[in-house]
Amino acid sequence: MTQTPLANWQPRPLPGNEPLIGCHVRVEPLVDERHFADLETAFRGHHALWDYLAYGPFDGAEAFHGFAAATYLAPDPKFHAIIPAGSGKAEGVAALMRLDPVHGVAEIGHICLAPSLQKTRASTEAFALLYGRVFDELGYRRLEWKCESTNAPSRRAAARYGFQYESLFRQHMVVKGRNRDTAWFSIIDSEWPSVKAGFERWLADENFDGEGRQRRSLQACREG
Repeated sequence: MTQTPLANWQPRPLPGNEPLIGCHVRVEPLVDERHFADLETAFRGHHALWDYLAYGPFDGAEAFHGFAAATYLAPDPKFHAIIPAGSGKAEGVAALMRLDPVHGVAEIGHICLAPSLQKTRASTEAFALLYGRVFDELGYRRLEWKCESTNAPSRRAAARYGFQYESLFRQHMVVKGRNRDTAWFSIIDSEWPSVKAGFERWLADENFDGEGRQRRSLQACREG
């Protein structure tokens, strides 16, 4: 990368609390506890969801609610509930975090999707909406994705969503008593139009057959 002049650059705003509404999902910033019960129900019994997160699993609803109240309502990470249209109930969360409006950089993380939400049009549309908020609405220059190097599902998801692998940060953290080497990925603003077009092609009705199976993968749609 060259040192591109940015004479007209101005710091960007922080994300607000307006919900993002798609055809298959609603993505709603968490500002109170109204979705906690649905999230606890959706996550309950699925202990593997917490394997690569720094918290969880939780011993009952009271423990989860205590954690959620202390964590999900903070300004950064800014957590969002993911509410598929089919159920109308929160079945996952994702956060915009490490928000740096001066430089136009954000990260998406703390992703936790109930099995009912995984590998659905709703979940993919939720990420498309969040990325659109970062690039189109807020005008940020860079969106990051980070995960434990051994977290193969997260690495696959980053590649599927159009993130470019950048590097491995060795011995980056200690999580639940074990070393974490962190893999870093990013999308930058010049790449976003292609990534966005791929989401739009993949989500289109004509990309799915009568049983709801995709005709082309998200990567194939992104590649045109």
